[in-house]
Amino acid sequence: MRILNKSILQSKAAFTLLEVMVAMAILAIALTALYGAQSHSLTFATEAKFNTYASLLAGLKLAELESGRIEPVDTDGDFGKEFPRYTWKIKVQDPTVDLSKWLGIEKGRLLQIDIIVAQSGDLYVYNARYYIRKKDTL
Repeated sequence: MRILNKSILQSKAAFTLLEVMVAMAILAIALTALYGAQSHSLTFATEAKFNTYASLLAGLKLAELESGRIEPVDTDGDFGKEFPRYTWKIKVQDPTVDLSKWLGIEKGRLLQIDIIVAQSGDLYVYNARYYIRKKDTL
């Protein structure tokens, strides 16, 4: 059996408790900032995904309105199994701004359509406003 040199056992090449505590504090601060940045990036990614889907779904409802598949009346609903947490609401009214002179259309011939797409109980809400011509009445 080999006997260790006494000077090796008494070596002072170790970390002190204070140095370890300072290193841990620096590491904790850095990791907190890193986790905070990760949390913000996940929030932004979720919001971007909602805005992308919601604008496409609002366009889908507008296409249904323009094609006559649904009537321009106040109504609401959901998007079914494809988008289970997304709901929509349509509000129809006369325009709040007089656009007739700018568009060359008789006054009172436009409808203002507000399409609201929401997700998960109004956690995220997307609003779109469109103007369409009123159908001719006989």
